[in-house]
Amino acid sequence: MPPDLITHLQRLQHAADGALAIVTGRPLEEIDHFLAPLRLPAAGVHGVERRSADGRLTYLPVPAVERLLPYLSPLVSRHPGLLLEVKRGALALHYRRAPECEHACLLAMTEALLQEQGFVMLRGKMVVEAKAADISKGSAIAAFMQEAPFAGRRPVFIGDDITDEAGFAWVQSAQGGGLGIKVGPGDSQAHARLASAAAVRAMLALIMQ
Repeated sequence: MPPDLITHLQRLQHAADGALAIVTGRPLEEIDHFLAPLRLPAAGVHGVERRSADGRLTYLPVPAVERLLPYLSPLVSRHPGLLLEVKRGALALHYRRAPECEHACLLAMTEALLQEQGFVMLRGKMVVEAKAADISKGSAIAAFMQEAPFAGRRPVFIGDDITDEAGFAWVQSAQGGGLGIKVGPGDSQAHARLASAAAVRAMLALIMQ
């Protein structure tokens, strides 16, 4: 983690009267580890896990991802560079260390989801993921916007991955009335863009001046 990031986030949280949240595909425990000692409102696993500003935890009901393992484990066994990450309500197949396996990963995940109901497939950066069909980063943001201290504010959502598009879509909808900011290259429905994570940190530092 960049050494100044947590400081920027702490200052931003204070300036926004607490209305700062992390929305991610990672589990909450990983985010808390990365941002320690900061403990922000957060939605993990695309919204399956959510911690409100008052510390209340919500876990949405999800289908059992273990049902998908028989379709994916044989491929991972044949290619040691692949990694299966089992999360609450999601299963991620990472091929960053075996990029030549991208097509095989897509085929295996597609076959798995044809056999097992209740999931949708997401493409990410060197990962293909199955997640609960009715849960997204957009629905997680919508839930935050119903609660203090977010209610009544204009949401701004910053993200760099394909899975963030659901968040951009909700934030920029008539209901959200906010702004999506895409980080880095690639097609996006976000209305604004920053070149890199460093540019995001520079923007936050400027805001805090």
